[in-house]
Amino acid sequence: MARPGKGIGLFTGLFILAILAVVFYFKFLWVFSDGTKTGELNSLTYTGYVFKTYEGEIILTGYGSKNASGTVQSKNFKFSVADKDVAEKLRQMTGLRVTVHYKEYKGRLPWRGYERAIVDSVQEENPEPPTPTTPQKTEDGFFL
Repeated sequence: MARPGKGIGLFTGLFILAILAVVFYFKFLWVFSDGTKTGELNSLTYTGYVFKTYEGEIILTGYGSKNASGTVQSKNFKFSVADKDVAEKLRQMTGLRVTVHYKEYKGRLPWRGYERAIVDSVQEENPEPPTPTTPQKTEDGFFL
């Protein structure tokens, strides 16, 4: 003879399991942000106790601030690298100006790295950002 509450308990257990699976997906597997950042590659390390991962840092520079106009501000972008080939490319570009493509997740997984931003590709940029040139007039009277 079956217990009367067994079906309800099974349904509740499966419902809770489904909710946990959805939360896990959105926290650790769903890509929250996808973008690029350009700056000077400051460091890349291979670190970890159990899960060895590549961790890097780019110095992003910008102009101006609310407090002092005309000053140069810098910000650091910390990231992890899951692909060994991308990490090797980055290792050779330390100190250079690079553009990285990254995917950001809401949570961290230990085998993916310490940071929420995971770099999946890199390309070397010009050593210096472009500087303004003297404007030139085009045939239709506009300036470049």
